[in-house]
Amino acid sequence: MTLRQAQGDVDANVRVVLVDDQELVRSGLRRILRRRDGFEIVAECSDGSEVPAVLDELGAGVDVVVMDLRMRTVDGITATGAVVARGDGPPVLVLTTFDDDEMLSGALRAGAAGFLLKDSSADDLIRAVRTVAEGGNWLDPSVTGRVLHRFRSIAPRPAASGTPGAADQLTVRELEVLRRMALGRSNGEIAGDLVISELTVKSHVGRIFTKLGLRDRPAAIVYAYDNGLVTPHLS
Repeated sequence: MTLRQAQGDVDANVRVVLVDDQELVRSGLRRILRRRDGFEIVAECSDGSEVPAVLDELGAGVDVVVMDLRMRTVDGITATGAVVARGDGPPVLVLTTFDDDEMLSGALRAGAAGFLLKDSSADDLIRAVRTVAEGGNWLDPSVTGRVLHRFRSIAPRPAASGTPGAADQLTVRELEVLRRMALGRSNGEIAGDLVISELTVKSHVGRIFTKLGLRDRPAAIVYAYDNGLVTPHLS
């Protein structure tokens, strides 16, 4: 575990905690998430077990955790769940390899705000970290379909988040939007499917989050699968 002393005025910078058991990977991330590009690496962890202590020490001084999934003692899924369980913890962006669908689906269920492949471009990493830090979501399009397929292969189980039974409050159109979100469609694609404007889709999404007590799009995907709301063959 390494805490880094902030230098100068970093109020405008995205404050990042790196969690990966490989120093070479962390070194590469540091080279991309540079101060001059608006980032500040405030701490590094070599295992998920170190994350709670880091967040306790830094408090609100963390905007996003960039989390590896496969680590020796405490893996990224468990560590992500611990961050999310804090309630006031920073969002988590998980990094993984191309063939880690099971781990990615587990991280999504644990509450990760997004996922990105380790071999993604530097530009994509920068955009993903900034998007998640600002409260958005980042689902790498190259693996999203496979990860959602993994969800489809798992039998529904009691919801891990959201308000059970609240789906009864959704309108028919909101259910249509939710099901398409769960199948990985973007707002633009949903608008095309339903022949409505993208602004209308955004309004539906906001109401879905409110009615179901959900924090973001990944949580909505988990809710839809956990509550049997997804029609697997919807196209």
